[in-house]
Amino acid sequence: MLEGNIVRTPRKDATGEEDRTARLVALGRALSDPIRVQMLGLMAEAMATGRNCCDLPEREVPAAEDENLGICVCEFEDYFGMGQSKISYHVRKLKEAGLVREEKRGKWSFYSLDWEAVRGLLGEATEHFGAPVRVGKV
Repeated sequence: MLEGNIVRTPRKDATGEEDRTARLVALGRALSDPIRVQMLGLMAEAMATGRNCCDLPEREVPAAEDENLGICVCEFEDYFGMGQSKISYHVRKLKEAGLVREEKRGKWSFYSLDWEAVRGLLGEATEHFGAPVRVGKV
């Protein structure tokens, strides 16, 4: 916090406010980049439509245990025209914020939205900023 010209760090407290603040900062960082926001949209679309990722059976990828196949890095690479290391950096930021799950199958990793965590983080943000929660259309 900035008070005059003095920067003060938040005090630790027993209420978990410091933890909540850290989670909200991670959420803000995750959502601060348009590529990461688009990645979340692609994951949400894939989950909503039940769409499979690329032609992975040809690449000997084990089948998923559930219907949520997720998206592999190769799909993000194709969509954004970026290399694996840049895609992995963005995915890591989403995972650090708790928005994305990773499922490993063989040497492949698949990423999908963690809807429960997304709802929880958005609820925490709403509570933190004191905004009323509305259900339905605004």
